[in-house]
Order: sequence, then structure tokens, then C-alpha cells
Amino acid sequence: MKIAIYDSGIGGLNLLLEAALRLPDAEFLFYGDTEHVPYGEKTPEEIVSYADEALQFCVNHRAEAVVIACNTATSMAGEYLRKRYDLPIIGMEPAAKAALDCGEDKRVLVIATQITVEGEKLQRLIGRFDARHLVDTRALPGLVRLAEQGDFADGPVLSYLEETLGDYDFSNCGFLVLGCTHFNYFKDSLRAFLPEYVRFFDGNAGTAKQLMRKVGRDPEEQADRHIPVEDTVMQQEILKDILHRTTFYASGELLCGEAWEERGRILLSRLIRMREIR
Repeated sequence: MKIAIYDSGIGGLNLLLEAALRLPDAEFLFYGDTEHVPYGEKTPEEIVSYADEALQFCVNHRAEAVVIACNTATSMAGEYLRKRYDLPIIGMEPAAKAALDCGEDKRVLVIATQITVEGEKLQRLIGRFDARHLVDTRALPGLVRLAEQGDFADGPVLSYLEETLGDYDFSNCGFLVLGCTHFNYFKDSLRAFLPEYVRFFDGNAGTAKQLMRKVGRDPEEQADRHIPVEDTVMQQEILKDILHRTTFYASGELLCGEAWEERGRILLSRLIRMREIR
């Protein structure tokens, strides 16, 4: 089975990691639309056009299911793509409902791109499930650019977080929802910035489980795997396996060679570490 993971850039590697851990016999095609990243600064019409081009590429390369590993692309183009293409298409949405379902009377802060925060899909989601009006939203587009530049250093990231979130009252906030897959790269800096009682939520595991359902697999047959950060041997084995089973493209251009393999290894290795931060 070949599964395509499509994102505006490197954020979708989060979904690749989750899907590969749960589907050890699957082959993957990763399509990062780096020519047009960040999507959060594009018009809805542009995003639909980019997504249509990416999905057609995935279909032409014999993908049997596609995960849109981008909240912005899902919000702007998901319905259109499902009508246009006859294969399972799994989208993403910020995990605000999962945070609200915890039943605690704590505020939920959703951080995402500007277009996701302002989009009708997220507003409908909040309207359906936020009966107690606990959800706040903030746009943090700069994190997408920092991720694409590979700038994960604490200094610049913490300065940006102070600039964008420094005025937010976290005293009654229990949950931070990462509404963009690029944001997972910064969980260490976010953890350092936030009060220790604020918990993270993202849509990666839930989306991977939905993928399994759509391709006829039981989501419980491959449980959520804990990867000890100190077990470098296990990490290297996992990275080797994922890189072996995946063909990578940047806006349709094949990524290969030692330079890309090393970059892919570094990014996935970071995501493995970030995955363990709660």
C-alpha cells in the first residue's frame, strides 16, 4: 500500500512519523510544497490551486490514500479535493475538541496560521464544541518560517513567543493546541515558555488513526509507540526504516542524495524528541 503525505513544507513529517510507526508495511510518498510555503499567507484560491496540483501528483504516482498534513490546506481545500478525487483523503483540524473533552474548566489556546485562525472551518469547530466559551486563538505565522529555515535555537524562538504570546494570561489556561504541524518542532521552546501545568494537544495521532480506519486497519493493532529519547539505537533503526520506505518530493522535485537524507534524518530525529514532550 502506498500512502501520500502532503503538506506545505516540512511540518508534514510529523504525520509521516506517526503513520509509519502505525503502518510498518506501508510505502510512503511525502510531498512538501516548499515552493509555496507558507500557506498561511496565501489566498484561499491559491491554496486550492496548490493542493489540487499536489493531489494530482500523488494520484499520478499511484497513491492509494492521501493525508493532507496541513491544517490550512485542509481548511481551504479539503472539501474540494474529496469531491474531485476518488480515493481516501484524510485531513487535519486543530485538536480543540480533544482538549475540551478533558472536561476541565480551563481555557484552551489554539495557535495556528492566520488563515486557519480566521477560517470558517475552525470557527465552526469551536462553535460546535465550545459551549463554555473556553477557546482562544492566536496566529503564530513566524514559527512556520523558523521551521522551514531550520532555526530551532531557543533564543530566536523564545523571543518570538514572548512577542506573540507574552500578553496572554496563562493563569487559567490548561491546554495549548498546536494547530499547525510546523509547530511541533518547537515543543521544547514552548515547554520552556509555558507554565508547567499547560498541556499540549495536536492532531497527529488522531489523524494517523483516522488514516488507518480509512485504509481498513484497526487503529488499535499498532499502539502509540513510546520511543525513549535516550535509546539512540532504537531511534536510528526507526529513522532508517522510515527513510527506506519513503520517497520525498519538494513541489514535485525528487529529493535524494546524502544531503537530503541527512536533513531528513535530522528533522525526523528532532520530531522523535519533541514527540515525548507533553
